[in-house]
Amino acid sequence: MQYNDDDQLLLKCFSGIYSAVIPLILVQSQTVTANFITCTDADGNNYATVTIGSQTWMAENLNVGIRIDGFHGQTDNGTIEKYYYNNNEANCVIYGGLYQWNEMMQYMTIPGVKGICPTGWHIPTDAEWITLTTFLGGKSVAGGKMKSTGTIEAGTGLWYSPNPGATNESGFSAVPACCRSNNGSFSSIGGNGGWWSSSGSSTSFAWRRYLSYNSSYVLSLVYKNNGFSVRCMKDF
Repeated sequence: MQYNDDDQLLLKCFSGIYSAVIPLILVQSQTVTANFITCTDADGNNYATVTIGSQTWMAENLNVGIRIDGFHGQTDNGTIEKYYYNNNEANCVIYGGLYQWNEMMQYMTIPGVKGICPTGWHIPTDAEWITLTTFLGGKSVAGGKMKSTGTIEAGTGLWYSPNPGATNESGFSAVPACCRSNNGSFSSIGGNGGWWSSSGSSTSFAWRRYLSYNSSYVLSLVYKNNGFSVRCMKDF
């Protein structure tokens, strides 16, 4: 294919049930080799993966479990439960499920636990999120490198305008699924996205990573009863 030096490509490669995302900045004619990694959840869903620095992440939001209504809390009943934004299944196909912290952790409190992740994967710790953002240049610019590109207004993406700094050069491909609030309501799809860490701060709060349509990156503590997206990280 034709290219100009420094053009940025995001390749998605497929082999059977496997898929891999490869971010590439072109500087010469080259052959690209994809490393396909198994990432299959308990429901048999397969996820694209991306290697960023020394870490390998899911390049899509987790979407495992059965749907329950947003007004109900997720419970320790032996079944993985998830929320669809506005209880609409179509949103889950695009944005993945939303999970309360305890459900995601499968009612454990150990940072880095497998939780609801596929076998061989785990819920990233706060320290592992820091490793990711440090590799991407620090939190002031990392968010833009993690966000999918384009805007709703222009018909080119899932984020509201202006979506500053969004290049997705990491291949993380963050989408704005936003959240289920602890009162059972849903809000801010298209505007914000939140991803849990497995690092709790107290019995009620845990750390998350948060991206917005009008900024690059935010780290914050939130109630564990909120529902946010989940990205798993491959075990070393």
